[in-house]
Amino acid sequence: TLVDNLLPGVRTVVAHGQMEGRKLESVMLDFMRGDYDVLIATTIIESGLDIPNANTIIINNGHTFGLSDLHQLRGRVGRSNKKAFCYIFAPPVSLLSQEARRRLKAVEEFSALGSGFNIAMQDLDIRGAGNLLGAEQSGFIADMGFDTYNRILNEAINELKQTEFSDLYESSAEPSGPDTAYLSDCHIDTDLELLFPDHYISNISERIELYRQLDAIRDEATLEDFLKMLEDRFGPLPPASVNLLKVVQLRWLARRIGVEKIVLKKSILITYFVSDPESQFYRSEKFKQVIGNIQANPDVFRMREDQQKLSLRSDRVDSVQKAYEVLQKLNNG
Repeated sequence: TLVDNLLPGVRTVVAHGQMEGRKLESVMLDFMRGDYDVLIATTIIESGLDIPNANTIIINNGHTFGLSDLHQLRGRVGRSNKKAFCYIFAPPVSLLSQEARRRLKAVEEFSALGSGFNIAMQDLDIRGAGNLLGAEQSGFIADMGFDTYNRILNEAINELKQTEFSDLYESSAEPSGPDTAYLSDCHIDTDLELLFPDHYISNISERIELYRQLDAIRDEATLEDFLKMLEDRFGPLPPASVNLLKVVQLRWLARRIGVEKIVLKKSILITYFVSDPESQFYRSEKFKQVIGNIQANPDVFRMREDQQKLSLRSDRVDSVQKAYEVLQKLNNG
């Protein structure tokens, strides 16, 4: 084979799906025992084979594989305490389709342990979710991505519950008072550390589970119980973890005042309000209150409208706590 010509003296063996079952099993067992140095195989090896001694995989024509295939193939190495490497060969980026570029980029970005969920969501985003609410809907999902489509869909449903169909959803619709949330979530982009550090929680799977629990918290009482649990199990929170818990409160507050995105970098806070100019938020009492609070604090806020997107800038904001205090001024004056 080509490998034999390139690497004389290296012991190679071939495995593929057309081989007789016992022969294929014998080849794999011999490779696992170390009788061979290199296994040349088709994608048959992605089916859950556990070979702890394998530390390098080379995937040829990686652009032709699906994202889940690439993730599974990459997972065949690094299954012990040995450092592993995955090399994916593909043509120059300029020759690849947009979907192929996104697949390879996703595999590159999500390489940490526990990234399977992120890979799955990227795969769903790239391929689309299919016929979600009718034949005509799948095209929209393919254009904008599943996450964005789902967020817009939820916001539209909530808005209809509060307006045209408020009589039908009196028990389930959110109240239209000062604490009404006009967004499903607020995206936060920051250069501050927001995490549970390795030295604080050393077990990776435990950290992932705690992130999941934190993301599911919806009220102050549950967040306080979560904080006490962390301090009881792991000791006082490091600064990065204090920021992480505080950013949850920041997102709650941002939703209530119509802020859909926060950028906190280099001690500058930029808040972006609801991007949809037709949103109920801009006709609400809350928006009038926010505008009044901006006018009452000209030394704190600088307003800007760019391409029909309303944003505010605040300087000398170097922590999540200070960002929370700034948004409190928007909320309460």
